[in-house]
Amino acid sequence: MADSVRLDVWLDVTCLAKTRSQAKELCDGGKVEVGGVHAKAHRMVRAGDRIHISLAPGFRREVVVREVVETHVPKARARELYEDVTPPPNPEEIEMRRLERFAPPPAPPRGSGRPEKRARRKMDRMRGR
Repeated sequence: MADSVRLDVWLDVTCLAKTRSQAKELCDGGKVEVGGVHAKAHRMVRAGDRIHISLAPGFRREVVVREVVETHVPKARARELYEDVTPPPNPEEIEMRRLERFAPPPAPPRGSGRPEKRARRKMDRMRGR
């Protein structure tokens, strides 16, 4: 058993991220903090480290590392590798999450998609095609 392991590997092994590449994206996107500092994917994690993970807007998870393992383990065993110390959501957060489920997704801004046929032809003429 190692005394430290890469953060992205640990997040993958503990099933806090679905894949190692998703764990790396979380780290690179500034969604993971270790000890209050934004952490890169290659940062080494040891037992006792406190990790904050922002999974979605308004949804943060806080865990304390109990044990580090480099290889995949069964999911039941993976839950024993950390202690979830996330504070329970307050009533306002619960109501906000409930309302978000019923809200339709926002429409993309106008003009952000593929240009229409007329605009494409105009661009092609300008480019000399």
